[in-house]
Amino acid sequence: MRAALELVAERGAQGFTLAEASRRAGVSVAAPYKHFADKEALLAELARTGYERQYERFSAAMAGERDPVEQLAAFAAAYVQFSADSRALFDITFATGLDKQLYPELGRAGDRVLELLREPAARLVRDPAGALDLIHAVGATAHGFAAFLAEGIFGDPAGALEPTKRRARDAARRLVTGGRSG
Repeated sequence: MRAALELVAERGAQGFTLAEASRRAGVSVAAPYKHFADKEALLAELARTGYERQYERFSAAMAGERDPVEQLAAFAAAYVQFSADSRALFDITFATGLDKQLYPELGRAGDRVLELLREPAARLVRDPAGALDLIHAVGATAHGFAAFLAEGIFGDPAGALEPTKRRARDAARRLVTGGRSG
């Protein structure tokens, strides 16, 4: 799995084969097939790991806040941080188009992240559908900032990380409060 992550970091999620990952890991070409049916199954396991790590990061970031607006803002900043720290896992999780129907454990891991956001969203919007819309809007905002950071829109990604996290946090606050300041 580590070798596959390295290859994804270098070439993208579809830019490697199981044979290459095996060679890089120093194992036989047949070794991955003892654990994974194919490359997609390996990517699904990596995506599941990505969701688990996101849950840990987002939960820790949100735990430092009591106000639901600040919890969602902390999530947005942590999302950008995760995208910068774990680019390959981030790309696998969001850019491979894995079918969660085929990989139910992947769906469960993603749902766990969603559940983390439901409580603060429900404190802000009583209607469950409206709360889910709020979660999607905050997530899309955070994802956009993460993508802009990776693409260098804000300058060198390493130097722009902290300002981008602040921007994501501020944008989430504005989104959640309807533009009212703090």
